[in-house]
Amino acid sequence: MQYDERMIAPMRAELTQHGIEELRTAAAVDAALKDAPGTRLVVVNSVCGCAARNMRPAVAKALQHAITPDHCFTVFAGGDVDATRQARSYFTGYAPSSPSIGLLRDGKLVHMVERWQIEGRTADAIAADLAKAFDTYCTPAAR
Repeated sequence: MQYDERMIAPMRAELTQHGIEELRTAAAVDAALKDAPGTRLVVVNSVCGCAARNMRPAVAKALQHAITPDHCFTVFAGGDVDATRQARSYFTGYAPSSPSIGLLRDGKLVHMVERWQIEGRTADAIAADLAKAFDTYCTPAAR
C-alpha cells in the first residue's frame, strides 16, 4: 500500500529532525548499507498508530545516549516501497515487520527490534532496549 505523501510527511519528520537520513530508493539503501564499515541503525518507519507512535520518540531518545551508531537511516513502509523491501533484505532471518529497527555492524545484522517488541510498550522502554544494544554493538571494543 502506498500512502499519500502529505499524510506521512510529519511521520518522516519525526525521525529526520533528529539527523536520521532517509533512504528513498533501493539503490540508496545498498549504497548506505552494503558491506558498510561501522554501525548503522535502520528504522523501518510506518503509519501504524499502535506501534510507530512510540517507536519514533523511542529512537529519538535512544540517540541521546552516550553511545550511538555511526550512521542512522530510515525507510518508510507504505511510502518508499522499493527502499523498504531492500532494507528488509539486510534483516536476515526476520519476517517483514513495520515498524522495526535493525542495527548492522560491518554490513551484518547484529540486533533486531520487531513490531511485537515495540507494540504496547512505552517509548522509554523501547529506548532503553536500544541503548543497551548500542552499548553492546556500537562501542569500539565491540568491533
